[in-house]
Amino acid sequence: MNDTLTLNKLEKVIELESQLRGEYEQQLAAKDATAAQLTKEKQALEDKVNELEKTIATQLATISDMSGKTQSTQALEQRNRELHNRSENLKEEVAEAKSRVKALQKDLAAERALLAELQKFDPQRMKKNLDASKKKLAEKTTAADKLQKSLTQARAENKVLEQKVKDLEAQLETNSDTPDAIEDDQQAA
Repeated sequence: MNDTLTLNKLEKVIELESQLRGEYEQQLAAKDATAAQLTKEKQALEDKVNELEKTIATQLATISDMSGKTQSTQALEQRNRELHNRSENLKEEVAEAKSRVKALQKDLAAERALLAELQKFDPQRMKKNLDASKKKLAEKTTAADKLQKSLTQARAENKVLEQKVKDLEAQLETNSDTPDAIEDDQQAA
């Protein structure tokens, strides 16, 4: 009995399966066809994705290459700006140097004129003349000192003589009263 029941149930399950198969066979076939179609589309999309990835990789390589060139270009432009600034600075320095050179040339011309003026005077000759003048001055100073001494001495002698003359005149006046005294004075002189 158990077996029959199981068999009956099994038959019913098979029958139910056949019936369900019949009902859903078309739907399953349609779903299988849709699944196959979707698989093909998926494969086509994967192929397209692969192509796009290859294109992207190529474009990325191109962009990287261009980026490197852009960096080189930017570095070159930066260097050009720096060189331009440097050249402007050098132009300013050259202008300053030119103005300094002109000023120095004017100073040099003035110094040359002064040197030419100073060379008119012969330093060696002037030194010899100065030495000779110093010797003459020393000699004249010595002579003046001697003359001054002799003048002082002559004045002193003159005073002494004047004093003697006064004394003699005084004696003469006192003696003029006596003629014998004049003769004595003459003999004494």
